[in-house]
Amino acid sequence: MTEDELKKFKEKLVETTTFPSVYMFKFIVPSEHRNIALVENLFEEEADIHTKESESGKYISITATQVAMNAEEILHIYKKASEVKGIIFL
Repeated sequence: MTEDELKKFKEKLVETTTFPSVYMFKFIVPSEHRNIALVENLFEEEADIHTKESESGKYISITATQVAMNAEEILHIYKKASEVKGIIFL
């Protein structure tokens, strides 16, 4: 995500979300153990994380639900996730 996209996303989050809030993150990554571990490690230990392999086995979808105290916490996770090679944000 570009800085401009992050800024717009933060504005939308602040307008539409009452914090603290349970927030659902959804990502798709190439099916490599390293990628999966990098994404899973973005979240707190208490986060509810589910993974599902694509039919072809090339990709893994990762859904994580976590309590966020403010929009900055959500943006921080997206910024760190953007460092994972081949990640797709949903």
